[in-house]
Amino acid sequence: MAAKQKRKLEDLSVDEFLLSGFDSGGENESEDEAPRQNGLKKKEEAGKSAAPKMGDKKKGKASQHKDQLSRLKSKDPEFYKFLQENDQTLLNFDDTDSSEDEEERKYHTLPTQLEEAISGDEDEDDEETDKKGSKKSKKTAETIKVTDKMIEEWRAAIRENPTPRLFREVTQAFKAAVATTKGEGGGQCRYKVADSSVFNALVLFCIRDIHMALQKMLGLKPDKDKNKLVLPSSSPRWQKNQIDVKMYLSGLVQLLSSLTEGTVISAVLRHANQLVPYYLCLPKQCRLLLKQLMKQWSTGEETNRVLAFLALNKICRHKQDMYLNPILKQMYISYVQNCKFTSPNVLPMINFMQRTLTEMYSLDTQVSYQHAFIYIRQLAIHLRNAMTMKKKETYQSVYNWQYVHCLYLWCRVLSTLYPSDVLQPLIYPLCQVILGTIKLVPTSRYYPLRMHCCRALTLLSSSTNTFVPILPFLLEILQQVDFNKKPGRMSKKPINFAVILKLTKVNLMEKAYKDGLIDQLYDLMLEYFHTQASSIGFPELALPTIIQLKAFLKECKVANYCKPMRQLLEKVQENSSHITGRRQRAAFGVADATAVAAWEKQVQEEGTPLTRYYIQWKKLREKEIQLEISGKERMEDLDLPEIKRKKVQEQKAEDKKEFKDLFESDSGSEDEGAGLKVKGKKGIQGSDDEDDDDLEDLSNMSDDEGMEGADSDEDEDEDEEGEPSQAPKQLSTSALKELADGDEDLVEDLELSDDDDDDD
Repeated sequence: MAAKQKRKLEDLSVDEFLLSGFDSGGENESEDEAPRQNGLKKKEEAGKSAAPKMGDKKKGKASQHKDQLSRLKSKDPEFYKFLQENDQTLLNFDDTDSSEDEEERKYHTLPTQLEEAISGDEDEDDEETDKKGSKKSKKTAETIKVTDKMIEEWRAAIRENPTPRLFREVTQAFKAAVATTKGEGGGQCRYKVADSSVFNALVLFCIRDIHMALQKMLGLKPDKDKNKLVLPSSSPRWQKNQIDVKMYLSGLVQLLSSLTEGTVISAVLRHANQLVPYYLCLPKQCRLLLKQLMKQWSTGEETNRVLAFLALNKICRHKQDMYLNPILKQMYISYVQNCKFTSPNVLPMINFMQRTLTEMYSLDTQVSYQHAFIYIRQLAIHLRNAMTMKKKETYQSVYNWQYVHCLYLWCRVLSTLYPSDVLQPLIYPLCQVILGTIKLVPTSRYYPLRMHCCRALTLLSSSTNTFVPILPFLLEILQQVDFNKKPGRMSKKPINFAVILKLTKVNLMEKAYKDGLIDQLYDLMLEYFHTQASSIGFPELALPTIIQLKAFLKECKVANYCKPMRQLLEKVQENSSHITGRRQRAAFGVADATAVAAWEKQVQEEGTPLTRYYIQWKKLREKEIQLEISGKERMEDLDLPEIKRKKVQEQKAEDKKEFKDLFESDSGSEDEGAGLKVKGKKGIQGSDDEDDDDLEDLSNMSDDEGMEGADSDEDEDEDEEGEPSQAPKQLSTSALKELADGDEDLVEDLELSDDDDDDD
């Protein structure tokens, strides 16, 4: 059957062959190939002569050549022998490319796993990444432990000739050291820092030498203009070293965020200040640095605050468009958050933040105007709500330290940046807000807040040449307070008006309250008159004050209060007469503004009596403040003696025990008086406990009512104390007779007293 099928296939045309089945041909081929692989040669039947022809066509070239060489052995044995002797490789070659392999190559075979179509370049990248991955796995498996010897070698090498490879090694070691501060083991780092001494040595080495090494490695030279920064991105070597520099700067910020020791933080801040040009070239790392600098500026120690501010100022000066606006906003928010509470220890920090923030606002007046307008308007809205709603919550939104310190800040900003055409329109609304704050609750308990506002207005008025009516608010205090009245309490410590906004009812009864009030009024009026001392209208400005001071001196009988006010009156009158004398010799009219300004400038340069006195007073005042600060701790350590007095009840108990038999009739009235006395004391304590009710029913609050309440309490006490000393009741006639006939009783009393003397 096979031979017949073979003959049929030979007789078929191409089209008939394609239309016919292939199973028979495939079977024949497999049957024909089997004897060839077994090495059987020339043993095929004559009827199957066509099969080898078909098989030869399907054999591979290598197998056909092998058959030819084998036939050569029989045809030309000499030549075959020659090949065996001289070229053995020609005979013994691999004939793997059989007919089956060639047929498989002709037809597509499905792979066992599908692969994605990838270009040739990506194949190369994959190979490279595979190689890098294998290298990284080897490196992580073999981490190098950093030692002091390695750090010394790095230090010597980087000082002599810093190279990118050396800088990369140092950076990786620094990264491993910083990873330990966050509790990470640095598993992906090449190096490992396990010892604290090695950590300190490595950080110290980086802080001291990395900046100079980077400058030298990148070939950066300082510009002739010291104010101009040379950015490292201008170096042709920047792109090559950018990744390592980025890694180092990120590690430095991470180190700064994890440190707690003040001296170490200051060293790292100095190093970061040196590297500000590098941070400016990397925006992401610069934002991370700004976050840490803001934290140190608002909450760090004194030295660290200054260093953080210098770095912030440096960044803003060279990248104003990018960083100034967000930095100013964040600094103002931090300032407000730190002003919530004020104490003698916190006050210097608040003043520092005020001055540094003012310097930041001076970098760009256009941006400063936008911020100042928004925040002054916000203060005005709080004040308007308090004036219209008249509730405790709205009053508290104005009468707090944050509000007062914000007023101080904007007064300082407008005063420092004057003259400025951009900020000039903000002076009037700020003055109106401060004056409205003073008038909101004009009671004696808020005199300290009034004085803070007056001090801020004095600063603004003197620096901007703007007249602000401040004296009426100070002279009003002299009229409202009765300085002749004796204080109800004595206090050990004076009241520090610089760190309080509100006085308690107990403070209003103390002697320290009036003493501090006189000192504050003297200081504020003297400072204000000093700012106007060279003004051509000083006599008219000082006239109402002179009149009221004379009236105060006429009414006040306390020498300690009269002395400073009299001294102030004399100096104001002396300066007024001096200006009047100079003004009479002037040859220009009041309408000539340029001549008036020139005259005032000349008088200011020559000086006035009040100016000379103020300079001397200021020096003495600063010395007193320094002495108070230095001696404060010593005074707190002293144990001052206290006078111990027996209470009235104890004295009465002793009297009762001693004279019990003599004054039995009066004991009832004394008990009643004692009970009234105690009751009166409880009433006074209850009035003191009412200090916690702040700002409630402020429309009914006034200083006169508080003082009348105090007077009524004192009058009640006097009445209650006077009850026990009243005259006894009149005796009846029978009682008088008993007293007349009382010789025996008198003798018995004497005998009893004699017995007592004998017993003693």
